Amino acid sequence: MCCLFGLIDYKHHLSGRQKGRILCSLSAACEARGTDATGIAYHSAGRLHIYKKPVPAHKLRFYIPNGARVIMGHTRMTTQGSQQFNCNNHPFQGKANRLPFALAHNGVLYNDKILRRTLKLPQTRIETDSYIAVQLIEQQGVLTPASLKAMAEQVEGSFVFTVLDHRDNLYFVKGDNPLCLYHFKSLGTYIYASTEEILNQGLQKTWLTQERPIKVNVDTGDILRIGSDGKIDTTYFTMNINPYGYWERYWLYTPEMHDSGIDNEYVSELKSVAAIFGYTPDDIEALLDQGFTTDEIEEVLYCSGI
Repeated sequence: MCCLFGLIDYKHHLSGRQKGRILCSLSAACEARGTDATGIAYHSAGRLHIYKKPVPAHKLRFYIPNGARVIMGHTRMTTQGSQQFNCNNHPFQGKANRLPFALAHNGVLYNDKILRRTLKLPQTRIETDSYIAVQLIEQQGVLTPASLKAMAEQVEGSFVFTVLDHRDNLYFVKGDNPLCLYHFKSLGTYIYASTEEILNQGLQKTWLTQERPIKVNVDTGDILRIGSDGKIDTTYFTMNINPYGYWERYWLYTPEMHDSGIDNEYVSELKSVAAIFGYTPDDIEALLDQGFTTDEIEEVLYCSGI
């Protein structure tokens, strides 16, 4: 569980200091969904800048240049890849036809290793499952709504992606994870976060509470592109749903675990996996005591955790 946040100042009304204050307040509210690392991406002086550290948002200093019009942010709760290795943290940088882009992800992807092997994608020192989305875009050699559609229809899991291209277009690729986007029309600014509650909480400490924003509807399967002029274009994709995807990630290469019945090693592994969904070892023990089989516990985790 991570949190996306950011803003688009398409009328150029905000100073760098004002944008920094908004992002500071917003990112602090995003700590409710992750404190392991924080990062932002933006363009300034013709270059893509990505600034990230393995610290909670309130410990990250936000310096936003006046020329930065679009800022994309992320707070992380680690599920795969230690946050202490900063390359594992969001946003990630990629290149399509030698043009840089930044990508951030909220969710969990299950088939990253399978895709990397079957599509013969390069091995990488980045351990985070999210990075497969960068590689899929790079493989196509172009960043467009069509290439984002192809990427979104190949990955399996839960997701919302934000992608910032070299022209300051910000894309939202909306899977089944939450996203809330506000439009402050008179100010010429879009501001977003992963949930409406977090977005409202983050805005409470800013002067923006004096304006009533318009909520922009973003549905599962939408790819929104907000241009540097504030205009929105929408295309669509179809979610790739594999009900066994999550468990394949952990057990595809250990089939003997499926047939061995309940043993200490199996239960220990189950407890480790369950922690990703917010369940404690005691919760798993309680389910076993109630007569649940390990297969039934897997189903409980999957249905309640996604």
